[in-house]
Amino acid sequence: MKVGATVEGDARMRVFVGYPVPAATAAGLAAWAGGCAALDGARLVPASNLHLTVAFLGSVAADDAERVGELVRDAAEGVALPRFATRGFRATRSVGMVVLRDETGAGTALAEVVQERLEAVGLYTRERRAWLPHVTVARWKERPVAVRTYVPVMEIVPSEIAVYLSVLRVGGAQYDVFDSAALGG
Repeated sequence: MKVGATVEGDARMRVFVGYPVPAATAAGLAAWAGGCAALDGARLVPASNLHLTVAFLGSVAADDAERVGELVRDAAEGVALPRFATRGFRATRSVGMVVLRDETGAGTALAEVVQERLEAVGLYTRERRAWLPHVTVARWKERPVAVRTYVPVMEIVPSEIAVYLSVLRVGGAQYDVFDSAALGG
């Protein structure tokens, strides 16, 4: 378990669960996004913030954030390392993302267990659509008319699943790991 941030009793915070992109892979993705002409004018996500969101909970009480950490650690116990591979690029009205393929199914299975457990205790409501593994690399205020780009061929192998605190800042959100659980054994 890693506790990287602390909170006070009745404080509220923005919380989400995700797979951190390993540092070397995150640096490669950030460098690609920075050199991608299709993303000119977008606000690029810094390498330190790159992750695959499993569940965005929004504003929760400090006690509930600790409970999320417990649920995530329990769900991750004995889970194999997930292996994701780049599949393509997708642009929505507000973000540009590298869409991934779950090579073994382990990442999707854990995401579903975490979502189910968070929902069972009333901290999360699952979306109707299936979980889509992706990494958001850019944000914009208005969707560009046409964004077509290649994605680098790479594999993303997270070694942990984390509970993040999201702190909104003028230049974009800052993500701090509140709690995490190792994967792969």
